Amino acid sequence: MELPAQETQSAVLGLLLGALSFSLMTVCVKGAGVRLPVAELVLARGLMCVALSWWMLRRDAISPWGRRRRLLATRGVLGSIALACVYGAVTRLPLATATLLQYLYPTFTALIAWLSLGELLSRRILLACGCGWLGVLVVARGVSPIGLGATLAPVQPVLLHGAAQAAGIGVVLAVAGALLTALAYVSVRELGRSEAPLVIVFWFPLMSVPLSLPFVLLDPVLPNGSELIWLVGVGLFTQLGQIGLTHGLTRLPAARATTIGYVQVAFAALWGWLWFGESIGPATGLGALLILIAALLSR
Repeated sequence: MELPAQETQSAVLGLLLGALSFSLMTVCVKGAGVRLPVAELVLARGLMCVALSWWMLRRDAISPWGRRRRLLATRGVLGSIALACVYGAVTRLPLATATLLQYLYPTFTALIAWLSLGELLSRRILLACGCGWLGVLVVARGVSPIGLGATLAPVQPVLLHGAAQAAGIGVVLAVAGALLTALAYVSVRELGRSEAPLVIVFWFPLMSVPLSLPFVLLDPVLPNGSELIWLVGVGLFTQLGQIGLTHGLTRLPAARATTIGYVQVAFAALWGWLWFGESIGPATGLGALLILIAALLSR
C-alpha cells in the first residue's frame, strides 16, 4: 500500500536526519574511544538514551512497556550487540571505512525482510541497492587500510603490523555489526505494526544497559573532562538518530528505508576529513556520488 506523498517525504526526511545524527555519533565514539573501552561507550549511550526516551514517553503520555515485549527485548539485544561491534570497528578503522563496511547491512536487510516479512523487491529498489553497494565498494577502495599500510610499510613495519592486526579485527566487527543491524532493523519494521516508535527506541538502551554493565565493572576507566563531552555527544546523537531511523523504518519498506541510509557514508567521509585528517580522494568522491544516486532512486 502506497503512503501519502507527505508521509513518505516525512519518513525520508527522518531517515536522512537519522543518518546525519548517526554520523556525528561515530565522530564522538572515535574521539572517546581512544582511551575508553567500548563497553563503557555503550553503557554511557544506554544510560543517556534511557533517560531521554523515558522523558519523551512521559511527555507524550505513552506507556513504555509496549505490547510485544519479547520481540522488543530481542530487538534491543540484537541492536546492543550490533552497537558494540560497530563501536569496536570505529575505534580501530578510519571513520569512513568503518561506516562503509557497516553498509553491508542494507543487502542483508532486504533479503531478511523478503524472507521474513514478505516484502517485495522492486526493480527500482534493487537498482538503488546495487548502485549504493557499488558506491560503498568504490569508497572502500579509496580509504582502504590496506592502501594506508602500503604507504607505511617501507618505514614503519612494526607499527604497520599492529595497525593491520587492528584493522583486521575492525573489519570482522564491522561485518558482524552489519548482519546484526539488519536483523534489528527488520524487527523494527515488524514492531512498527503494533508499537509506537518511541517505545521501540526506549527498549534498545533498556537492554544495552544491563548487557554492558558487567563488562564495564570488569574494566572501569574514569573519563576525563573532554571524554565526558564526547560521551554526552554519543548519547545525544544516538537518540536523535534512533528517532529519525525508527520514524522512517516504521513507515517505509525495510529495503527502501535502509537504502536511504547510504548517505551516512558520505557524512562519515566528510567528518573523517574534518576532524581526523582522513584523506578524501577521487574514489571517495565517486563513491559518494553513487551513494547519493542510490538515495535519490530509493525515494
